[in-house]
Amino acid sequence: MPTNAVCRADKVRARAARADLLPFLRAWLAAPLRVAAIAPSGPALARAITAELCATSMPVIEFGPGTGVFTQAILDAGVTPDKLVMIEFGADFAAMMRLRFPMVRLIERSAGDLADVTLFGRGQAGAVISGLPILSMPKPVVRAILTTAFSELRPGSAMFQFTYGYRCPIADSILEEFGLIARRTATVLVNAPPASVYKIERR
Repeated sequence: MPTNAVCRADKVRARAARADLLPFLRAWLAAPLRVAAIAPSGPALARAITAELCATSMPVIEFGPGTGVFTQAILDAGVTPDKLVMIEFGADFAAMMRLRFPMVRLIERSAGDLADVTLFGRGQAGAVISGLPILSMPKPVVRAILTTAFSELRPGSAMFQFTYGYRCPIADSILEEFGLIARRTATVLVNAPPASVYKIERR
């Protein structure tokens, strides 16, 4: 996309993010540990976490779409709505996503509680994009989320996770347990607050 077009798209997304601030704050006040942020992610972080996506990445699974900032970036990367599924536990966010992305399948469940749900078929997904607050989650929940992600991902594909922390939000012991490696692919200083993106894949 030409630079001017990127700037225009960023301005549109920034306005949308400002409009989403109030509902996001309400969700945070209702469940601060589950939301774990006081503002939606910005367009620069959305571009960073979806930077490796393209049409050949399909199908894609998104954990915790929230207000849809990453969702739009996934679609902008060339992923078609029928090849994207959103997993959202929060009822308010889920209702918002149904209105904003009616062509995208939405499952209103926890990402760690999908053993009885067929997404695209085991080992079929080309990427998982996660907006979940992994850093604030108990280890058993993190294990359940990774179990879901890597049972759905095909060989050679990866899960992309962002964090506001200084290191990968998944403990080294859990990465070792699952036979995974994590590599930081981006640091986005212009996000509020600054964030990093990690690519998590099988060894």
